[in-house]
Amino acid sequence: MSANHHTHIETDIHIEKQGFDDHFHEHHEGDKFQTNFIFKYIFSMDHKMIARQFLITGMLWAIIGAAMSIIFRLQLGFPNESMAWLKPILGKWITINEAGIGSLDPEFYYGLVTMHGTIIVFFVLTAGLSGTFSNLLIPLQLGARDMASPFLNMLSYWFFFLSGAVLLYSLFLSTGPFSGGWTAYPPLSALPQASSGSGAGMTLWLVSLALFVVSVLLGGMNYITTVLNLRTKGMSLWRMPLTVWAFLVTAILALLSFPVLFSGFLLLIFDRSLGTSFYVSDIFINGMALDRIGGSPILYQHIFWFLGHPEVYIIILPAMGLVSEVLSVHARKPIFGYRAMVYSILAIAFLSFIVWAHHMFMSGVNPFISNFFVVFTLIIAVPSAVKVFNWISTLYGGNIRLNTPMLFCIGFVSMFISGGLTGIFLGNSAIDIQQHDTYFVVAHFHIVMGVAAFFGMFAGIYHWFPKMFGRFMNETLGKVHFWITMVGAYAVFGPMHFLGMAGVPRRYYRFDSFEAFQGFDDMNKFITVAAIITFFAQIMFVVNFFWSMYKGRKMTTQNPWGANTLEWTTPIEAGHGNWPGKIPSVQRWAYDYGKDGIEFTQQHVPLREGEEHSSH
Repeated sequence: MSANHHTHIETDIHIEKQGFDDHFHEHHEGDKFQTNFIFKYIFSMDHKMIARQFLITGMLWAIIGAAMSIIFRLQLGFPNESMAWLKPILGKWITINEAGIGSLDPEFYYGLVTMHGTIIVFFVLTAGLSGTFSNLLIPLQLGARDMASPFLNMLSYWFFFLSGAVLLYSLFLSTGPFSGGWTAYPPLSALPQASSGSGAGMTLWLVSLALFVVSVLLGGMNYITTVLNLRTKGMSLWRMPLTVWAFLVTAILALLSFPVLFSGFLLLIFDRSLGTSFYVSDIFINGMALDRIGGSPILYQHIFWFLGHPEVYIIILPAMGLVSEVLSVHARKPIFGYRAMVYSILAIAFLSFIVWAHHMFMSGVNPFISNFFVVFTLIIAVPSAVKVFNWISTLYGGNIRLNTPMLFCIGFVSMFISGGLTGIFLGNSAIDIQQHDTYFVVAHFHIVMGVAAFFGMFAGIYHWFPKMFGRFMNETLGKVHFWITMVGAYAVFGPMHFLGMAGVPRRYYRFDSFEAFQGFDDMNKFITVAAIITFFAQIMFVVNFFWSMYKGRKMTTQNPWGANTLEWTTPIEAGHGNWPGKIPSVQRWAYDYGKDGIEFTQQHVPLREGEEHSSH
């Protein structure tokens, strides 16, 4: 080993305490590996590069998933207009009649709805959000050179990539992609002959999701191990930023819940391929009785929602962590109620495992059992409300910078409150029986889980973009992006609450043949137009993102935002290993803003004379 290289990777004595083998840098980051394009950008083991890979892949999937929603919104808003202009893109899924009017194939409509849900929930909000920011921030904010296992970290991304490739391939099958809804309820998912999308499309959907689960588990093990074992000297659990707390708990949730989904999928594969009857019983197809008895589709629902509800928090907790950090930095104030924030994250995680059947109030569950789930569903609102109160208290009296990251944080709080309030209605079984499978449900979960999580993600991207790429995103475009997205999201999902209260069901191909729903034609048109405008705002964000990577204003100081956490102590262009010399040791918690008349004090700065330890 050269003297220079030895200095580059030398660290404190405490690295031994961490049990971290520093020779791995010499082995992987020698000259050959630094200059070789494939090992630097494709099969990279540097957590920062893997974070970028997750982010850019997630963004590509977001565009695909959002474009699908625009196509089926066109069908809902303008069912009698010709869609022949989509024929070059969708091919045989647009049928053109003698009058030259093209209409969307109903089977493909359900395929689009299914794929949209699958892509956004799993590939964008689970992998894109958690994969990006857990990878980027856990080692940097804890003072670690990399993840506990860089190799498994790389594998985690490539399983995700492979999973996406399989799902993408299913879109081009002659029988079409899986079209039984993103929840994949049997019997549509358990019987290949149930519909055209239940054949090869469903098989590929299962293979894709199985690969996805492997990716999540590899990443989750890495995140947990890194947080528990590789914190720098002085970084106690109570000095960790709230971002890291959120990522840690998210990884624990994923590790406990995704294997359950995997087992459910395994039984589904047995039912499809081996003739077993875990989920099907007494089924008739085309008047013929199938030789399947003894199974229950309700069993699948239990297994799916045992993942499905923790999954909601696997999506929203990282966004909550990012918002907590960014709010504090740009309000120039310590986060209000740090310990309460941590305990509320832990409470949400615990409670998320005992509320799954609130998705199943209509499935014949005993009403007394329903009462149990109603109580805990309403209780889970308490830690969420604690977080909202603390965010608002952090903003109150702060020296607020209304830049793009801060705007998206405030937008997140707004969306989370709006969507959370409608959840109280749906959590009540008596009201849910009326609202179940209407647009009220669609409006609720899109605002509280979809849009809110995207807002947290955007806040994180605008805030940490300089850390990832050494440049800033365009602020003017960022603000335009925020305002169109904020107004557009409410314009899309606000009216859906009224549709739901009027009893308009979700997942219908068109409503103009129902006399009861014809009065909502204009509202459906309005929602569709708002969705199209909002979609183009996201295209503007993507253009801003890629343009800024190469042409954005350069970052000239290590800590442009005046933040306290350790990632802003690394060089502007940090190599693999993050810090060129010793890793800084931590002397204080992450939120010393406005203390003793000093605007901000970074975590590695020693205590001043007479200054007390922050008792957090």
